Amino acid sequence: MKRGFTLLELIIVIIIIGVLATLGFASYGRLVEGSRGAEARDVIGAMRKMAYAYYLKNGDDLTGVADDDLSLGAGIPTACAGTHYFYYAFTPGAGTSDITFTANRCGGGGKDPDAPADVPNAVQLATDYVTGGDVWSTVAPY
Repeated sequence: MKRGFTLLELIIVIIIIGVLATLGFASYGRLVEGSRGAEARDVIGAMRKMAYAYYLKNGDDLTGVADDDLSLGAGIPTACAGTHYFYYAFTPGAGTSDITFTANRCGGGGKDPDAPADVPNAVQLATDYVTGGDVWSTVAPY
């Protein structure tokens, strides 16, 4: 009796390895994309600190906060730029102490690799400086 593997056994093993590799690469891609969300959380955290400084400087009032006050356009991009995976915006709330910060994933023109399409509101932080409440929300995988 000869020792060895049949062609059928080898083909089955190759197919199984191929399926496992495909699943592994897909999971790895989602994991890497999710880690890019750290940039958004970091930048939004910096924007939150700058907004709080503005809030304290202006008598506990966010009315009139502008892009320049949060470094938007200067160091923090408001449109896709080759230095960031996301672009950022903010929306003052209905009161004078609440604000929402938003990071949108670039689908083109951002740091390589771009997402397949723009992901609006990929990472958001709604904060109220009176209550001290912060509410984070994200779109998968961020």
